Order: sequence, then C-alpha cells, then structure tokens
Amino acid sequence: MSVKIRLARGGAKKKAFYQVVVADERCPRDGRFIENLGQYDPKLDPPMVRLKEDRALEWLQKGAQPTDKVRSIFRDLGLWAKFKQPQES
Repeated sequence: MSVKIRLARGGAKKKAFYQVVVADERCPRDGRFIENLGQYDPKLDPPMVRLKEDRALEWLQKGAQPTDKVRSIFRDLGLWAKFKQPQES
C-alpha cells in the first residue's frame, strides 16, 4: 500500500477549497482517507493554509509521498526544509 499526501476537493462549482489528506493512492480523490492534515483555500489572497505541521512531518517520515501541489505548499510553509534537514546532516 502506497500512501500519498494530497488534496481532496470540496465546495461548490467554481468555489473550490481543498483538504490536505493522507490517503491510499488507490482511493479516489474525494474518497476515503486515513487522516485530515488541514485545509487549503487558493481563492483567498494570499491563499489560506491551515496545517497540522507535526502530523504532516510524522507522515513524511513514515514514507508518505506528497503530490506536486502539496510539496509546493510544504515548501512555501518551510515544512519541506524541516523534513529534509535532518536527513542531510
């Protein structure tokens, strides 16, 4: 079983917001997930991101693979650097 950290869409048509979730890669985008890590709303300026950083780091250390968009969100928050730093030292 491969675990991904990805976005699950919510909201009405053209009024999307997203939940950052940990899910089995075989499950559909808006289907079953293991854990909800936070929210992402790209419509706001700047985009709103609420994230449980400690849980996200824990899942990354367990081997969960983030999607490209989630990885860019993690980079913007500085979470990706926190994850990579202990491995390089």
